[in-house]
This record gives sequence, C-alpha cells and structure tokens, in this order.
Amino acid sequence: MGFNPEGGSKNFNFSTRDTHSILGEVIEITRGVYKPEDGFFLRAESFYNVATEIDELASGPGDFYKSYGGRSLHFQSHGESFRSLMLNRFRGNGIYLLDEPEAALSPVSQMSLLCILHDLEKLNSQFIIATHSPILLAYPNADIYEFNESGIEKKEYKDTDNYILTKSFLDNPEEMIRILFNE
Repeated sequence: MGFNPEGGSKNFNFSTRDTHSILGEVIEITRGVYKPEDGFFLRAESFYNVATEIDELASGPGDFYKSYGGRSLHFQSHGESFRSLMLNRFRGNGIYLLDEPEAALSPVSQMSLLCILHDLEKLNSQFIIATHSPILLAYPNADIYEFNESGIEKKEYKDTDNYILTKSFLDNPEEMIRILFNE
C-alpha cells in the first residue's frame, strides 16, 4: 500500500533498521473504485522511530506538529503520543493499519480508542488492526480473524482465545494464579 515499513504515512521515507516482515511481499492488495484520501501505519514497536522522524520533519518550515497534537510526541507519555496521533493526524476518509495499538494504552485509553475508531468510521475510514486486546476486539461488527496453529480462522468475539482467557482470569484471578504458579 506504499506505507513505510517502520510506520507513518505514505510520505514517510526513512529507515533505521530493516526488521520488517515479508508480509508486504506476499500479500495481494485488491483495490476498488474508492481511493482513500488519508492513511497511516501505526507499528507499536517502531513508533519511537516515527516520532523521531516527525521531529526531523517539524524542524522545517510550517507547523508540522499541528497534525500530531501541537508538540513533539517524544514529550508526551507513550499512551498520550498514540492518542495524539489518532486524534490529530487521522483525518478520516482513509485506511489505517494499526499494529498492536494497545501496547501503549491503559484499559480506559483503549476504550477511548474505540470512540476514536467509531468517529473515524463515520468519516468513511477503514481499519486493519492486529491486536491481543479483548477491549479492541469488542468493536461492533468487526471481522475478527484469529491466527493460530491451524491457520487463520474467522471468529466471533466471545469465541476468541483472548476473550476466553481474559474472562477466565478476571472471573477467578486466584485460581489462575494458582495454576500459573503450580500451587
């Protein structure tokens, strides 16, 4: 789709280390008549590099930080910087690829992200999200695909491994701790 493998928009052209997967080389993208006007690839493990690139771009003319909450993402907490990105940079009518966005977000912030996704969906946006978060998996009418030893399976929310395991833990944390610690 033309996104930088480390993250960012299609205009980001930097590389700090070649550690991306070969998925982009083996996946086939099919496009329809609709052409997104915006897009971004949020990759949790290389977000620091993206924030550094934004600082580099902001050192030039113009108010580049405006699209990122008005200040360097490095001067915000990890969760604040993720939220600033999504609230300010994601404009709608776009495609957004989010790789483990919950990595920086508390449960409350994950619920806030659900609201951001909902607002952007109303603005004709599409999301492809890789997540382990049962909170994010709860997004209404989402198509959920679970990758496991058997391959790729489409699942209902309450049938996902992450939902089942998290619910089991929250329903009886003492028993789960006992099992985990072999006591």
